[in-house]
Amino acid sequence: MTTSRQPSQLDPEIAARLKRGADGLVPAVTQQYDTGEVLMLGWMDDEALHRTLTTGRATYWSRSRREYWVKGDTSGHVQHVKSVALDCDADTVLVRVDQVGAACHTGDRSCFDADVLPLGQ
Repeated sequence: MTTSRQPSQLDPEIAARLKRGADGLVPAVTQQYDTGEVLMLGWMDDEALHRTLTTGRATYWSRSRREYWVKGDTSGHVQHVKSVALDCDADTVLVRVDQVGAACHTGDRSCFDADVLPLGQ
C-alpha cells in the first residue's frame, strides 16, 4: 500500500469533471450491483478512482490510515466492480460491485445494517 497520495493517471476528462472536497476526496457510495443494497461509503481521490476503473477492484483512500486500500486484500471480502458512475453534480461516485462476503469492517454485510434509526419520533 502507498502511504501518501500520488499523482494520478486518471483520464484528464474525468478528472476535470470531478468536484472534490477541500481534502481532494469524493465520497464513493458502494452498492451491490444486482440488488441495489447500499453496502458502504468510502472515499476516493483521483488515483483511487483510476485504480478502481482500471483494475476492476474497488480501491479507496483511507483517511485514518492515510493510504490506499483495495477492498478485500486483507479480509478476503472482495468487491468486483461492475460499473462506476458520477452523480449529476460530479461530486459523488457510485460504485456498483459484486460483493464477496461482508462489506463492513464489523463483519456485517452492509455498514448500514446495525443502527437503523426510528421514524416519526
